[in-house]
Amino acid sequence: MSDLTFDFSRYPYLSADLSGTGGRIRSEPQDFQVEEVPAYTPSGEGEHLYLFIEKEGLTTRAVFEFIRDTLAVPEAGIGVAGLKDKRALTRQWISIPAKYEARVSRLEELPGVRILEQGLHSNKLRVGHLRGNRFKILIRDASEDARSRAEAVLRRLEAQGVPNYFGPQRFGIGGLNPQKGYELVTRGKGRGAPWLKKFLIASLQSLLFNDWLALRLGLGLYAQVVRGDVAKKHDSGGEFLVEDPQLENPRAARLEISAMGPLYGKRYFEAEGEARALEDQILERYRLRREQFAARKGARRVIRFPLGEWAVSEAPEGIWVSFFLPKGAYATAVLREVMKTNPDAGEIED
Repeated sequence: MSDLTFDFSRYPYLSADLSGTGGRIRSEPQDFQVEEVPAYTPSGEGEHLYLFIEKEGLTTRAVFEFIRDTLAVPEAGIGVAGLKDKRALTRQWISIPAKYEARVSRLEELPGVRILEQGLHSNKLRVGHLRGNRFKILIRDASEDARSRAEAVLRRLEAQGVPNYFGPQRFGIGGLNPQKGYELVTRGKGRGAPWLKKFLIASLQSLLFNDWLALRLGLGLYAQVVRGDVAKKHDSGGEFLVEDPQLENPRAARLEISAMGPLYGKRYFEAEGEARALEDQILERYRLRREQFAARKGARRVIRFPLGEWAVSEAPEGIWVSFFLPKGAYATAVLREVMKTNPDAGEIED
């Protein structure tokens, strides 16, 4: 049976024929900058106060706990759209009930935090209420021709999409969580809190998706659809079953649609025929069956995502690479293609 420990180096690059920049990231928090792109902005009225904050050297959870414990805002009233990195300079929205507005200025007592903007809105901010994130990342100690190398790779990714691998932080320290998830789905309930079991099984689901993506890439089916695929329309987000690959593949070549891979579970859009057989190959690799995931909600994840708003610039310290990613995408997927190295979980976004 194949190894269930996550190892990014076992997954192929889309741009394997193009040289990487090498180098290193996150030498300083300011080297890794992330700005949340909201799904909507404050309307100007409502019972919730939205705060656009900048933080450095802090997790989102640390800010959350300061608001709860020091500002005495009830935990249930605090909202965030997503988690942001600790070893980075990040900007994101947080919401609290508007009745606590008088306490907001004290948030800047937390070292590393600044309030950049605020406004009222009708609803609490919830996880997923964002379009995505803009990244600006400094690669130090890169090759002498790093800029041209990075631009060549990013042009490839722009044309063909970025392989939508789950990054190392999905798999725990040492990449061992999928093995623990495997034991849960094969041996039964096991011990531990329900949330932890879900987390570990999700890690296994993620590893199986990565393997499916790598299989498609190796078979030349990354930018194509096959009969029975569940495909996604990138413009509208709509999903449909591929009945005629010959008809649909010109759209796939233009990055208008892409195949979607499985996060095995219940109540999700099932693939058929040739596409389902490819998914079964991954399950067979680990001696797994679909029904072993029946306790988990299934889902589909697109095989690739468009790369937007990218740019490369030179600096005395190295090169700055910037790009926009939709929510759910990992900056690691872009960086590993550009650098041709695999940053570990301590170097990348949470």
